[in-house]
Amino acid sequence: MRQGISNAATRLFHERGFDHVTVDEIATAADVGRMTVFNHFPRKEDMFFDRDEEGREILRTALRQRDPRVAPIESLRLLAQRLVAEDSPYVRFTIESQGFIETIERSETLKARARAIRDEIAQVVALALSESVGREAIDPAAHLAASLLLATWTVALIQAHQTFRQSRDAEEAKAVFLAIVDKGSSGLKTAMAGTPYV
Repeated sequence: MRQGISNAATRLFHERGFDHVTVDEIATAADVGRMTVFNHFPRKEDMFFDRDEEGREILRTALRQRDPRVAPIESLRLLAQRLVAEDSPYVRFTIESQGFIETIERSETLKARARAIRDEIAQVVALALSESVGREAIDPAAHLAASLLLATWTVALIQAHQTFRQSRDAEEAKAVFLAIVDKGSSGLKTAMAGTPYV
């Protein structure tokens, strides 16, 4: 049912724009009641970013299950490569993903939620980083590393989507994404020198 609501909402958001679709219209399109929608999605934005929690868990798992011989920062760089190799929806550059990006670009509400999600994910990564090396959750080095990592991945995703928008070449977009992640990871390793994160 949750997926059905999300699918109906996504279709309407792409067709008419996020801000022009009501929860009642989503409920009707999904053939459920309004309260059923809110039982599955506390906010309208959550229907659009319905893979948010799954993304957070991928990052947590990459750190929790990393090979102890691989430093945490390197394990996240390798995660980016794996996501691209597996054609993960988080790093997919297609006509459909362009629709997703364009829907965000047309909505101040979605842009604000995307920024909030980025900040929330930075906190998730900071906690997972500190746990992965046995440090306190408030470790400032973990928070700095997480913020730099999220900044890197954000730039990489934006640039890759812009590349795809111009060239319609998914492989080129993936290469741009990975090149920026690699460059940012190199800088992150330098910034974290002397810590257990590298």
